[in-house]
Amino acid sequence: MRVTIFGATGLLGKELVRAWAGDEVTGFGSKDADLRNAEQVNSVVQSTRPDWIVLAAAYTDVDGCEINEQVARNINYRGAVHVAEAARQAGAKLLFVSTDYVFDGSKNVPYECTEPRNPKSIYGKWKAEAEIKLTELLPQCLILRTSWLFGTGGKCFPDTILKLAATRPAIDVVNDQRGSPTYAADLASAIIQLCRKEASGIVHATNRGDCTWFEFAREILAKSGSKTIVRPTTSDKFVRAAERPKYSVLSSSSLEKYSIAMPSWQDALSRYFQERGE
Repeated sequence: MRVTIFGATGLLGKELVRAWAGDEVTGFGSKDADLRNAEQVNSVVQSTRPDWIVLAAAYTDVDGCEINEQVARNINYRGAVHVAEAARQAGAKLLFVSTDYVFDGSKNVPYECTEPRNPKSIYGKWKAEAEIKLTELLPQCLILRTSWLFGTGGKCFPDTILKLAATRPAIDVVNDQRGSPTYAADLASAIIQLCRKEASGIVHATNRGDCTWFEFAREILAKSGSKTIVRPTTSDKFVRAAERPKYSVLSSSSLEKYSIAMPSWQDALSRYFQERGE
């Protein structure tokens, strides 16, 4: 199988390139192929002739998207459409990495993949619009929603917490947003399995279990052995440009249909520390 990955220099993309063995895998970063340039995207796809394209590239600065909506639209929507059009022309299957931010966070039980989209942020809006358009262009495409991605290949929440803890005796973390931390290595493994199983439609993939950002931070500091105290606070104390979902836990039922199970987020965090140590 030939696989082309857009976003190969990002947190998830690095793990995909590293873990994907036994197939012919080609990875591209934004310097190799700018999603906003349809000709560049098409040229890459024509040259690699993939069976599967994994679109893991995106403008993921959620607050930045609020300030630069045109950039968010051009990358997260138009860019995704360019990839889908190139995939259709080449006869390739497409996996589009999406987000829990397509939901409004008003629930208190896990979101099923069939539930209506109602994004509250610009980032969520253009991801949701891309999902809809890609399904029109490629009815058999795979929309993979995930949340709270972390890993050793770049900036992420555990990395930020550990840096803050190194210089402060105490830190405040919001305790009124709940989701599922997802380890990039585990998500990469799930993506590889889904592609090999010829999956299509919408699938939710996160590590098992859920927590608040405060609970996540508390576990990070406990595992690191840090003496820094973490204190719970509320979102209104940290005003951000983009509204975050209060609850964005994603149901694993769609992933289980493919007989794929992801470990708990606590187990994933232990392996994150092991990988950092190495």
